[in-house]
Parts: sequence; structure tokens; C-alpha cells
Amino acid sequence: MRYGLYANLGVEMAEELSRQVLECLDGEEVCLETDVASRLGMNGCPLEEMDVDILITIGGDGTMLRAMQKSDAMIIGVNAGVVGFLTEIDRDQVKEGIARLRNGDYFIERRIKLRTVYEGKEMAEAVNEAVIHTDAVAKIRHFRVYVDGRLASDLRADGVIVATPTGSTCYAMSVGAPIIDPGVNAFVFVPMAPFKYAARPMVVPTSSTITVELPLDRGCLLVIDGQREYHIPGKTKLEFSLSKGYCRFIRFEDNFYERMHDKLVTSL
Repeated sequence: MRYGLYANLGVEMAEELSRQVLECLDGEEVCLETDVASRLGMNGCPLEEMDVDILITIGGDGTMLRAMQKSDAMIIGVNAGVVGFLTEIDRDQVKEGIARLRNGDYFIERRIKLRTVYEGKEMAEAVNEAVIHTDAVAKIRHFRVYVDGRLASDLRADGVIVATPTGSTCYAMSVGAPIIDPGVNAFVFVPMAPFKYAARPMVVPTSSTITVELPLDRGCLLVIDGQREYHIPGKTKLEFSLSKGYCRFIRFEDNFYERMHDKLVTSL
């Protein structure tokens, strides 16, 4: 088994935790991401060039999402952030967590991804969500949303979110969307600060295609998982559908509701 290590070095304790992880992986083949390697005085390679079976990230959910934009390896996160909903190993359990990893005492949780197409071009895929947001401060935009070609919503808002079940516990949740069990094959469409009170979140099956039209000549920003950003001019459309790919999280426990309670209810 070949391991990769990537860390958000801007997070407190990231360097220390990286050293702990390396110590626990003594004897294993480990590839360090370039910046981590430089900080530790070792050799490394860019994340997108890593040929590894398991990628260990140190940071929070954003660190994992950045890593998944550049790697298709199985992934497990060490939480060096605040909530770390997607992470699996707490900062005070590194030794135990890496021991379970080396012993194969885990299972693989597969999660769906969101495909985005703009003007026939494939954009970056999303684990969490795609956000279409006004490109000007304090300016709302007009959106038309279609599900399988049928008009589902015509609204004015700051933006719209199309989220996976994984993303339903992130940005979508913060603007009023329901939490979706990851075993449910569905996306959720969420208006952001809509002008109409009747514009509510909608859950649609992953077999559907969601089309978001910008009918006016006013641009927006498309943001994928908070990591990739694209300017989208007005009078255009974006299509969202189920990706053929998926992401693979390494898990020690299979209890989504316990995780949700611990991370989103009792934390902070």
C-alpha cells in the first residue's frame, strides 16, 4: 500500500501532525506533497502527480476537498480544523487511527459526485456542491431552473446551489436546505436569499438533469466545492447531472447520524 500526505500548512498544528503521521507510517512507502515535504526538509511531488493508494490529509473539510480536486485516491482526513465533518481521525487519535489504517481495519464509503457542463465544456466535478453566485456585491440575479427540461423555479436571488448529499451538510445546510442521508440518490437545489418567499429548496433524483439559466445579460461566478472559480456571462445555461465517477472516503465507523450529531450539534 502506498500512502500520500497532504496538509494545509496554514492550519495550527499541521506541521506537528504531519510529523506524527510520518512517524506512525514508519516502514511504509509515503509520498509527501511538495509544500509539506519542503517544510519537513524532505523530497516530495505535486499532489496531482502522486501515484498513491491512500491519501491522508491534515486540515479540515476544505483541505480534503482541495485534495479530491487533484487526486482520485482513497482519502482519509486528520482533523486539524474546527468541525471537520468529512475527516475521520481526531488530532489526539493519530497513533490509533494510523494503526487501524495500516492494519486494514476500515471500510470504503463511496459518495456520488456532481457533473457540471457549461457551453458543452466539462467543468471540475464537485463532491459537495456547485454554487452560482452574483459577481457583484449586493446585486441579485435572475435564475430559471429546469429539471429534465421542465421549468421548476423562476426566481431572483443572490445565487443558487446544487448540492450532493455530501454537500447537504455544508453550504446548502447553512442557507436552509435539508440534510440528505448519503445513502439517498438525490441532489438538492437551494436558492440563496431569494426575493420570493415561495422559492424553496427542492430535492431531485440523481437520474435527473438540472439546468440553470441566466436569462439576463448579467454575469455570475460558478464556484465548485469552494476550490475552483469560473466567470459565467449572462444569457447562458449550466447543466448539472450525476458524474460517472465517485469519491472514496476511508471510514472506521458506519454511523452518519452519530457523526452528524457530534459534528453539527454538539461541536463548537
